[in-house]
Amino acid sequence: MTSQQNTQFAPDWAVPPGEILLEALDHVGMSQVELARRADRPLKTINEIVKGKAAITAPTAIQFERVLGIKANVWNNLEANYRAALARIAETQRLTQHRDWIKRFPLRQMEATGLIPHSSDRLDSARSILNFFGVSSVEAWEKEWATGPRALFRQATAFPISREAVAVWLRAGERQTHAVKTGRFSRDRFLEALTTVRRLTVEPPQVFEPQMKLALATAGVCVVLLAELPGTRVSGATRWLSSDRALIQLSLRYKTDDHFWFTFFHEAGHLILHGRDEVFLEGVPNLSRGKSEEQANEWASEFLVPMNSWQVLLAGNYKSSAWIKRCAAEWRVAPGILVGRLQHERRVDWNSSLNRLKVHFRWVSSSES
Repeated sequence: MTSQQNTQFAPDWAVPPGEILLEALDHVGMSQVELARRADRPLKTINEIVKGKAAITAPTAIQFERVLGIKANVWNNLEANYRAALARIAETQRLTQHRDWIKRFPLRQMEATGLIPHSSDRLDSARSILNFFGVSSVEAWEKEWATGPRALFRQATAFPISREAVAVWLRAGERQTHAVKTGRFSRDRFLEALTTVRRLTVEPPQVFEPQMKLALATAGVCVVLLAELPGTRVSGATRWLSSDRALIQLSLRYKTDDHFWFTFFHEAGHLILHGRDEVFLEGVPNLSRGKSEEQANEWASEFLVPMNSWQVLLAGNYKSSAWIKRCAAEWRVAPGILVGRLQHERRVDWNSSLNRLKVHFRWVSSSES
């Protein structure tokens, strides 16, 4: 099979309508002076149009139609195409100055996942990046994304992160919500939906994923599962898409059910506890991120396993898989969640035989809509 690649011709030059005007004048044997007189336009204006210094306005196009017999829309289109070509040339020059900016993005992964089309031309890739983010220029991108979108997200902090890669991941999740129909956000409906989702923790991903998305959509919350990109190390993000619509985005970094579900309910906790206009970013000072993260952790722990239930678990033989499974069945929650919390509280070892109660996930990332 022969591979075809669409290539759009984009010259670094533009033909001014004045050159076409000169050809038309030569064809009918008319001078610029005569055209100026017949069109009732200053000779200086005609001369500047010929040199590309002045634009052919709509009234002038009608005058040329009367004098030369060439429709006004032809002159209008020539002028519009010329100005667009000049704008493209200027944009190319500006993008050329931002080659280092382009290199900061995970282009290979963006192309492989279909976020942008494949191209060997970095300037074409830059245009695709701008289209992907829905911004007109690098400067606009800096204003919109470089200071951090309105999101609350958990990140591993042991390694450096790429703000560009994080922005790509967040934007990809945002784009997937465009086709999702949701109700208006309601805190009560959201809590009710979370109760339903909590019962789904015992199900495999192919069962719980569509059901949790549907349940939360009715409460005004979109859920997107999207694999992380290199340089992000993001576990989850929560943000408001509008005043009555929110997004919980999870990165599929999770190998076991306890990690996945705690992260999900952690992100849900942000929607319950924190304001819609607040910005929480990893590493940004003076945003009280530490306190907010602790609050979300505490809320997630309590919602998954209320303290009175937790005390019941601890009062029994919590190192016994039989006891853990009995408690989990009674509380309608995955046993692995209980094991994960026991390990987090250092009551059992991380390499404990209880790890067999955890469910290991094999994720298939949502595709770009």
